[in-house]
Amino acid sequence: MSDHVDAGVSLLKHPAADAFIQSLSARVVGHLQRAIADRGRARLVVSGGRTPIPLFQALASRDLAWQQVTVLLADERWLPPDSEGSNVGLVRQHLLAGPAAAAHFIPYPYSGDIDADAAAMDRQLAGIADDFDLLLLGMGDDGHTASLFPCAPELAAGLAGAPARHCLAVKPSAAPHARLSMTLPRLLRSRQIDLVLKGDDKLAVYQQAAAGGDIAAMPVRGVLFQTRVPVTVHWYP
Repeated sequence: MSDHVDAGVSLLKHPAADAFIQSLSARVVGHLQRAIADRGRARLVVSGGRTPIPLFQALASRDLAWQQVTVLLADERWLPPDSEGSNVGLVRQHLLAGPAAAAHFIPYPYSGDIDADAAAMDRQLAGIADDFDLLLLGMGDDGHTASLFPCAPELAAGLAGAPARHCLAVKPSAAPHARLSMTLPRLLRSRQIDLVLKGDDKLAVYQQAAAGGDIAAMPVRGVLFQTRVPVTVHWYP
């Protein structure tokens, strides 16, 4: 079922988790195949956490020219990559396996100096001139997306369009761990954004965000209320 909620934003309600995984994995592969056919390469940006693991596992086994795909993370907890909470480790374990192990992965650095790591990732992203082909985002109960938290003192810099930054260090007061995150302007340099929501509570948060209001109060609104990139919201129970 599809509901049109705003210009450029579509809401797809999947009846069950299995249907969601099958539908979205096929959609992701289709986007990447078209990018490879059109430009000879594809760039996929994903989000971490436990929710996308079944999707990652489904994608990992799909037949695709993975050697022509570059995978990045929208954000990362600032932890050593072998830590349990590391999204870098999660992507390596669940997505970059099987056929997808041939993909090129650009992880966030961890040197022990968060500002140096943010600057290094900022330079890395600045070297990617093209838009991302597909960006997969999640959303928190507070309306954050990537690591653009409403409680973070760095939020204004993460939302600002100028001066242009690609990545910054984020220290949210209401979430564990400091983070590295792409800024909103860099996230919006994508050809397609898919926002994934699980459960009725997240649907209610999304509906509150989609009703409009202050972007700083619910940073996901920066994705929903823009005209540059088409957005598809995927909900499943």
